[in-house]
Amino acid sequence: MAEFSQSRVDPRERIARRAAQELRDGFYVNLGIGIPTMVANFVPEGIEVILQSENGMLGVGPYPLKGEEDPDLINAGKETVSELPGTSYFSSADSFAMIRGGHIHLSILGALEVDQQGNLANWKVPGKMVKGMGGAMDLVASARRVIVAMEHNTKSGAPKILDACTLPLTGSGVVKMIITELAVIQVTAEGLELEEIAPRTSLEEIQRLTATRLIVREPIRRIAI
Repeated sequence: MAEFSQSRVDPRERIARRAAQELRDGFYVNLGIGIPTMVANFVPEGIEVILQSENGMLGVGPYPLKGEEDPDLINAGKETVSELPGTSYFSSADSFAMIRGGHIHLSILGALEVDQQGNLANWKVPGKMVKGMGGAMDLVASARRVIVAMEHNTKSGAPKILDACTLPLTGSGVVKMIITELAVIQVTAEGLELEEIAPRTSLEEIQRLTATRLIVREPIRRIAI
């Protein structure tokens, strides 16, 4: 794989492309709202994954081309999507029965905060009215593996990777990997281990933008997509 050019690729797309590398043939996968939904556009060639949406769709395809949108085909984030051959539709109750039954191999979610113990906070937005907790709590409790795909810092520059989450938790100790535009980080029993860094990014910069100590074991790989 060739290293990507940070100057040419949008940071959110870089995150989605790297997250797509965690997909495996035959996986049933749920993609959260935001950056994770973009992963559907970058499924690696040669593998088949079945994307599931909480609102009752199994077989979600990539975003449709302009002019080919079907307003009746939407994901849980109310974005128009495409369907793949064999796509099936059902109630959201059946969709959550799939999730709670442990049939989702991988859930890729966004986050407001993640901490060194793999705790996740992604439902309570400070200063905004939130109608409810959403499906993320079921996903983190039931999916076999949870990956967070998010930008490394907030729009104001505040760290999102912390010693301890300050917002109400979605799940405790549920995150196994964090993927940002700057780094790929594994959640281990010892803490957060830095595995990959983006081209033209230094260890010092990543640590400065992270509000908890990162474990570094050389050599560190460069992110390639």
